[in-house]
Amino acid sequence: MSHDEGTFTGLRDYRIYYQRWLPEGPPRAVLLVAHGYAEHSGRYTNLVNYFLPLGYAVYALDHRGHGRSDGERVQVDSYEDYLTDLKMFFDLVRAEQPALPIYLVGHSMGAAISTAYAARYQQELAGLILSGGGINTDKAPPRPAGMDLSQMLSRDPAVAAAYVNDPLVYRGPAPSGRASALLQMREQLPALVGRITLPILVMAGAASPLGDGPRSQALFAAVGSAAKTLCLYPDLLHEIFNEPEHPQVFADMERWLTARITA
Repeated sequence: MSHDEGTFTGLRDYRIYYQRWLPEGPPRAVLLVAHGYAEHSGRYTNLVNYFLPLGYAVYALDHRGHGRSDGERVQVDSYEDYLTDLKMFFDLVRAEQPALPIYLVGHSMGAAISTAYAARYQQELAGLILSGGGINTDKAPPRPAGMDLSQMLSRDPAVAAAYVNDPLVYRGPAPSGRASALLQMREQLPALVGRITLPILVMAGAASPLGDGPRSQALFAAVGSAAKTLCLYPDLLHEIFNEPEHPQVFADMERWLTARITA
């Protein structure tokens, strides 16, 4: 197994950082990871450690303004900037793995980016996997006032501590210009999901204070895919990949992937 890192030139010449993990033998498929708000690609070691021994290649980028990539921290002028960078990254991965199926894995903000991306480029993907995403619904509770994001991620105290102490995680206030860019994406997603017809796996922690359960159910109901699967975990919080039960979450994902790769 091997791990390396690199950069590519994204929109407006931003240097976008990425990581790549390859199994020992020929990969069976690629998992392309789009991370969430304020975090970075290095927080997906549980996913890498589970799927790499099973023969999956994992590629993950740091979105502009996140992690080791260029840009004002977490600022974005338009959500289209994220989509443009992701398309460039996809093309890089496709050039390296021309014959492999590529499954896009998006978490939280990355799930929203991945959903919008799939609505536009689904012919390039073998499938879409979403964690802690969804679309707006009046059934989702409002975000608890005054609750720190680190306390909403996982029931494992070590996850919250690692998040708080990670120098690559942004913990400051959101730039004022960011809100309008992401509001545009949230408003457009409900109209976009009906276009998605590729296989999709929607996963969420139903105990997330961010309303992941209702929002994921709303997306699942609206998506146009005939081959769609919803996995809700009653006791899990926002980061299901970092909860104590993450092996079960990944086992569910593995079964879904295997059914498509071997079909």
